[in-house]
Parts: sequence; structure tokens; C-alpha cells
Amino acid sequence: MLNEKPPVYPLFDSADFILAGNSFVNQHITTITLHKVPDAGLIIEHCSDWLFEQKQSENNYKAYRSELTTFLHWCFDVASLSPIQVTRKDIARYINYCENPPIDLVGYFNVAQFKTDKPTGIRYPNSAWRPFIGKKKLGKQLPYSLSENALKTKIAIVSSFYGYLNSEEYTERNPAQLWLKHSRFAVNRKYVKNDDDNHHAFTKLQWSYVVSTVTELAEKEPEKHQRSLFLINILYSCYLRISEISARAGFSPMMSQFRKDAHNGIWYFYVPFSKSGKARSIAISASLLDGLQTYRHFLGLSDLPNINEQHPIFIRHKAASHGRDSGELNANLGIRQIREEIDTLINLAADKALEDGFDHDSELMRKLSAHNIRHTGITHDININKRPLSHVQADAGHESIDTTSQYLHTTQTERHQSAANKPLDHLA
Repeated sequence: MLNEKPPVYPLFDSADFILAGNSFVNQHITTITLHKVPDAGLIIEHCSDWLFEQKQSENNYKAYRSELTTFLHWCFDVASLSPIQVTRKDIARYINYCENPPIDLVGYFNVAQFKTDKPTGIRYPNSAWRPFIGKKKLGKQLPYSLSENALKTKIAIVSSFYGYLNSEEYTERNPAQLWLKHSRFAVNRKYVKNDDDNHHAFTKLQWSYVVSTVTELAEKEPEKHQRSLFLINILYSCYLRISEISARAGFSPMMSQFRKDAHNGIWYFYVPFSKSGKARSIAISASLLDGLQTYRHFLGLSDLPNINEQHPIFIRHKAASHGRDSGELNANLGIRQIREEIDTLINLAADKALEDGFDHDSELMRKLSAHNIRHTGITHDININKRPLSHVQADAGHESIDTTSQYLHTTQTERHQSAANKPLDHLA
């Protein structure tokens, strides 16, 4: 029944429906966001993106979906924690919960997580679904138990999800991996650092193709690509994560986030909520400020915004067909729309690189995405523009200078040159 709530909400529909979202789940997550876990909506967005990447393998999709739903149920409903707050000890608590789940959360037959109401076509959570499946013997229900293999698979999937969050720089830890490292499933492995670990940033040549391509598009089709040009500019210049510039439940990026310090007249970009729930102010380059003025002129706005301006930063070219902004034109782009637009631009740039004979660069560029632009901005600022690590750390929102230091790349020749004229006594 449409109005009958399950004891635990299934959070992710099948691959055919996951991108459309679900109004019942959205309402449930909004309540959690308001009262328990402030970034619950953003976590669901990340989960949906990660799951959608698994859609080619139905078995993987189903396994990942089930484990993510159970883990987030524990995080949101039981522990009132964001996954980025979870520690190794919390993972141990989660495992204990999975080994001894509440009896009313154990089902003894497989049912669909979502059903379709035939008269309306609305997808709704199946009230008969349960996150834990028990076994029967001779028609009798057996006490629930979790096998070693099932437990290992469960934590491995949670660890993989944290790996995805790491790659998105939404968190810098993986508590599931830490638990595995010290558990009975631990395997001794040695990590060997590869000198090419910076593969996740565009090279100078590759980035030049991205910039030239989007600049040319903005000149030829300004009504479509002036937005694209400014999007590339701000992601690169401010090292932004997509989630920090896209709309979601409870957050709509506005022009008023560009602010001028009343004391020194310096402009900065304000991110009210980023990783770990921390706000930060990002220094703005003269190039980005010029780009902002150009973009605002195209939108018919004044040169620069004021602190009360509520105009969206990235508005849609056409009204949304579904979701919370259905029918609205003047609404911010969401995570998926921004990701898709960036992917299109990168592929167009890769096409141009291929035309010019840079086959290998073109191939590598097609493997990069919107998040790699953040890595590129950080890498270029440290290694080319020679910005101090502490400045980059603050603008990037890194919790530790060690994270920022990973972007520092020097050759043996550069190290020799910097050491060649070191004096023994600076006062001599």
C-alpha cells in the first residue's frame, strides 16, 4: 500500500529508476537531514552516482544496493551518524548490529524493495521488504545468522564505497578498510607508491585543450556555453567539488556566495557546507573575477553580486522534467547535470587532441571527469604557480597538510637545482 511505511526504508530503486529519484525516499531523507544527519541528502546523491556506475552488472548492482541500504540504515536510524563520522570502532558496532539484528527487521523470503502503483505509475517502498534475510528448515524459521563469507562481503562493499568517497574527496578516511586491516580477514599487503600517482590530474597539454575547447564553444554558442566556460573556470580556480556548486535538498548555490571583504576589499567564494560539514572561504583570482563579470553580463546582471543576491549561479537551459525542480527553468543544476556537462566538454576536448595527433592524451582525457578538474587546479597551483602549500590547503578544504603535500611533484633535477646553492651559514 502507498501509505504503509516499512520498518526500514529501502533507499535505492533498481537501475532503471534510480536517477529519477523517489518522492517517498526524498521525504524520508529530508526528515533525517533536518533532525539527525545534516549531510544525509548529499550522501544519498553520492550513493546513487556510485550505484549507477555499477548498472552494467545486475548482480553487482543488487549486492551493492542492499549493503549500502543496510549500512545507511544503521548510520542514519540507529547511530545518527554521517558515514564520514564513522570510525573503526563504529564499524565494529555496525558488524555487531548485523550479526544480531532486531527480529522485526528479518524477513524469510525475498521481495522487491519497491513496487509500482498501477493506477498512477508511482514507485513506492515495499512495506514487506526487510534488510536481513533469514533461513528456514523444514518450514520453520531458523535464528538469524551471518556467515563469515557474508560478513566479509558486506564490509568489502562498504570499504569500496568509502574508496569512492575518497576519490570524490568527500572524506579522507576508510574506517571499513581499517577494520579489515585489523580483523581476522586481514591480508598483509605492502603499498608501493608509484611515481605516476598523479594520473588523476590533467597535464598542461590536456588542460589547454579543455580550456581552448570550452572558450571556443562559448564564443560560437554563448547562449549554451557561457555557463560551461564559467563552470570550468570556477571548478579549476577554486578546486571545488561538484557537490559544492550543485543544488540538492536544502542547498541552492547563489551568486551571493561571491563576497567582498568589507575591510580589505578582497573578493572570495564562500562554501557554507562542504566535507565534514565545514564552511570555508576561497581566495578568488583576478582571472576568475573577470570571468564572473563576463558571465554575469551575459545573464543580464550587474558587474558583481551583493551579499543579498539570490540569483542561482548555474541555471538550467530548459525546465526540469522531474524531481524537486520539475517544471522550473530558473533553477540550479544538480550534481548529475553538472557531471554530464563536464563529461561532454572533456570528450569534445579529447576529440580535438586526437585530431591534432595526440592519441595517447586523448585516450587518457576520456578517463577523466569533473572531479579531476579539482585535482588539476590544486596540482597546477602547487607545481606551476608555486602557491604556498598552506594557502592551497585552506582553499581546498584539506583537513591535513599531508593531503595537500601529496600533490607536490618534483623531479630529481629540480631537487638538485634547489639544493645546489644552499649555504652552510646564512649569516656569513
